[in-house]
Amino acid sequence: MAEMMKASAAMVKCLEKEGIKVVFGYPGAAICPFYDELTASEIKHVLVRHEANAGHSASGYARITNKPAVCIATSGPGATNLLTAIATAYADSVPLVCITGQVSTDQIGCDVFQEVDTTGAAEPFVKYSYLIKDANRLPRIFKEAFYLAGSGRKGPVLIDVPIDIQTAEIKFEYPETAGLRSYKPTVKGNSLQIKRIAEALREAKRPLICAGGGVFSSGAENELVCLAESTGIPVVTTMMGISLLPTEHPLNFGMLGMHGVKTANEAVNKCDTIFLIGARVGDRAVTAPNFLAEKTKIIHIDIDPAEIGKNIRTDIPLVGDCKAILSELITIADSCEHREWLSELNEIKKSESYSEETNGYINPKLFLRRLSAQMPEKTVCVADVGQNQIWTCNNFTLKKGDRFLTSGGMGTMGYSVPCAVGAKLANPDLNVIAICGDGSFQMMMMELATIIQEKLPVKIIVMRNNRLGMVRELQTHLYKNNMTAVHIADGNPDFAGIANAYGIKAMRINTMPEAAEAVNKLINSDEPYLIECNVYKYESTL
Repeated sequence: MAEMMKASAAMVKCLEKEGIKVVFGYPGAAICPFYDELTASEIKHVLVRHEANAGHSASGYARITNKPAVCIATSGPGATNLLTAIATAYADSVPLVCITGQVSTDQIGCDVFQEVDTTGAAEPFVKYSYLIKDANRLPRIFKEAFYLAGSGRKGPVLIDVPIDIQTAEIKFEYPETAGLRSYKPTVKGNSLQIKRIAEALREAKRPLICAGGGVFSSGAENELVCLAESTGIPVVTTMMGISLLPTEHPLNFGMLGMHGVKTANEAVNKCDTIFLIGARVGDRAVTAPNFLAEKTKIIHIDIDPAEIGKNIRTDIPLVGDCKAILSELITIADSCEHREWLSELNEIKKSESYSEETNGYINPKLFLRRLSAQMPEKTVCVADVGQNQIWTCNNFTLKKGDRFLTSGGMGTMGYSVPCAVGAKLANPDLNVIAICGDGSFQMMMMELATIIQEKLPVKIIVMRNNRLGMVRELQTHLYKNNMTAVHIADGNPDFAGIANAYGIKAMRINTMPEAAEAVNKLINSDEPYLIECNVYKYESTL
């Protein structure tokens, strides 16, 4: 039965009806009516120190729970600060419901204080957006927003709520279903196409599975492993697919692409059939898609029909949910032996060399291999963007039950620490560690306050090479070593000292012999801990 209440109270009620336990945000005048009502709810509010980090924290929460998470900002600069996080979530298909305050409806378009066209600004990188002009439609809009964000190809949905709408009185009744007649995402795959895939894999002499982040989105991790193991087909992953299989799994041959490992890229070049599962075939993953398509049979499944054939010609396309399709495919796929093919790939893998030189600095690749070897089970590793990301992708050993998170599609610096906050709050039993560079850390180090405020034992590694390392590397190789705007040594603070100032224990290490003690302290601490690693200024991702 409908009951009368303020729309701001109805907003909170909508979140409760959707089972939301935690929200991430930063208040302001235009969203204050909602915040006022939120205090009466059992929903936990996490106060971040920058609106973008509300979105990144919600992203980490959503990726661990695989359900839509909520972030909140006020109008104007609050909303525009949130846009980067919305775009980041959109690029990686992360389900968010983003709530922003807006100026009063009668002032929209008048350039009043803290007014911005939030829905217009966000339009290119949201799954859908709402500017609520009728308070009575609010419950229906919230129901639709959660349904849209968490179904089909998942992604962010924006709800922009003017302040006068929030204070209006409405009859609250939450709908049971969204009832969007024009939105019908395909879940079940075409059975005829699934049989064609099974036949193509059966006939292939050198089949290869390439798995992406869409497998996580559909919750199909177990089905992917089951398919690979039952068919004996080797697996490579995109950056977003890392941790679908443990690093040491005998069928896992690593990350492909321009920053991937030799074995994965050789596997792509040598296979006769490649099975793309929940992968966009982005430019960093497949650098020569036309060449690959000329000589290789391409099978591609994705829940988003727009992705199939967009970047590479496809021989067997199939639209649908990865979990539903793989579940059906497993029942008809044949168990095959690919001994020669696997043996060839293993020989290439053996030839991969890992330098253990230190040159009086911390070798980041060696450090990450040693660190990950000692990390306990159920570890979530969140890599930032830059050289640290590539070092982590290719050197951090992930065990069964571990998870790797990063910003892949947008490549957003400053993602790792707030994402780690969200991941830890999503599941406190997880061991969460963020890996970042000295450039990216300075884009988010204010979130150390959030870590202390929420008493989260998140661990942080800062790779300090006093450079914007990835850009420096590009300038070295592509611009005749003309390094410009990448030197950050003069302004770099003492990062361990910064952590101490927030009340977080920290160590700065300069050489590999110091690493063992630091890693032991970090792992054994039941509080947040930061290690600052002094890395050679010309250290490479290669």
